[in-house]
Amino acid sequence: MRNIMRAPRGGVCLAAVGLAMMAFGIFRGEMPVVLEKAINICMECIGIG
Repeated sequence: MRNIMRAPRGGVCLAAVGLAMMAFGIFRGEMPVVLEKAINICMECIGIG
């Protein structure tokens, strides 16, 4: 029973770390850079760019 209670904590910790990293990237101004790269990759896959 004790192992079952610990399982969700790991997921919550990983989610919190992920959100903290996302917030740090947004704070640094990385969001427009990532969006631009994503658009370029999509345009290359479609064959427009």
